[in-house]
Amino acid sequence: MSPPAAQPTATARRIAGLALPALVVLAAEPLYVLVDTAVVGHLGSVPLAAVAVGGTVMSFAVWFGTLMAYGSTGRAARRFGAGDRAAAVAEGVQASWLALTAGVVLAVLGVTFAGPLAGLLAGDPRTAEAAAGWLRIAALGAPGLLLAAAGNGWMRGVQDTRRPLWIVLGANVLSAILCPVLVYPAGLGLTGSAIANVTAQTVGGALFLLALIRETRALRPVPPIIVQQLVLGRDLLIRGAAFQACFLSATAVASRFGIAAVGAHQIALQLWFFAALALDAVAIAAQSMVGAALGASNTAEARDVARRVTVAGGIAAVLFAALAAAGSSVVPGWFTPDESVHAQAAVIWPWFVCLLPFAGVVYALDGVLIGAGDVAFLRTLTILSALLCFLPVIWLSYAFDWGLAGIWAGLGLFTVARFAGLTWRWRSPHWLIPGATR
Repeated sequence: MSPPAAQPTATARRIAGLALPALVVLAAEPLYVLVDTAVVGHLGSVPLAAVAVGGTVMSFAVWFGTLMAYGSTGRAARRFGAGDRAAAVAEGVQASWLALTAGVVLAVLGVTFAGPLAGLLAGDPRTAEAAAGWLRIAALGAPGLLLAAAGNGWMRGVQDTRRPLWIVLGANVLSAILCPVLVYPAGLGLTGSAIANVTAQTVGGALFLLALIRETRALRPVPPIIVQQLVLGRDLLIRGAAFQACFLSATAVASRFGIAAVGAHQIALQLWFFAALALDAVAIAAQSMVGAALGASNTAEARDVARRVTVAGGIAAVLFAALAAAGSSVVPGWFTPDESVHAQAAVIWPWFVCLLPFAGVVYALDGVLIGAGDVAFLRTLTILSALLCFLPVIWLSYAFDWGLAGIWAGLGLFTVARFAGLTWRWRSPHWLIPGATR
């Protein structure tokens, strides 16, 4: 094993060098979803609502992939910082085996239970039927999606963000071209949208797998390492489950308020996810740099990265909020011509704009603590915020007919609670634990 890697100072240029390629990678998938939403939205309000429901189910696979990427980034980064690149790449090999296995399981479950899941989430029978058909095809992309997530994770850990950029960008550009062609000229409608999704995910996963094969010949599964990844990823899994419970509940309640409401909720939620993942680009740099700094036992560098990332996340979020406010009367029309959906979107927009600055700091500090391996704290904070803030307000919104304003008030309380907890943790010394492992 080599001596610990020298950690460059956390200058704005260094952070940007890792964050900007990560930004393209992070933005590619939600940007494609926005394009897909816009293409399908012009088919009518029922197809738009169907994609909202089906996309919410598929977000389970996206969530699982995010957990896999985040977990392998932290583990690989610590080993890379300690001077052991081979061990960092080995984390990627085992994460890829885990990704392939989980992806196949999720694909089978998605195809098998598409009908019941769509029926559970959709309040309208037409929406449920259309969503089930979309989901049966889209679920087949789960193995590729998770392989791509594992590949992103270990490459970020060794501070290589350029290869993921070209792989993800290429796959999603291909799919963005296919989607409108398959939906309209080919006449496949929603089926064309699902096929385009599967194409992007499968091509991306295959390219990441090829990159891993070129990096190392040690490709056998090593069950003890896979078990360690599962154990250490447990807290991220539980934390992610809390997120999924919140957003699944939000979509289910929005569906009960009518087709226009769930369509507007889909537009705003996808814009929220797009902004969140774009803001997370700096947090990805934080995961890599904090993990590597702590792997090299440089706690001063880790704290400096955390400070700079927090400031950058807040500034970027304010800029996003300003853009969102300026586009309040225009952006919903990009996705659908339905005036009833526009009216519902107007209810959501003030919440969307006001919450973005808080979200910028939250996502930045998430990245810092994930890079430090402090995921047990993240787990507990997310669960408490969900149980005490988001979920009660969502279901009260349904019970008392508060509409979309009630749903987004729940999201607001959830975000502010996490903001307070993460800020406190950041200012404490409890997350600064040095060494190649935690």
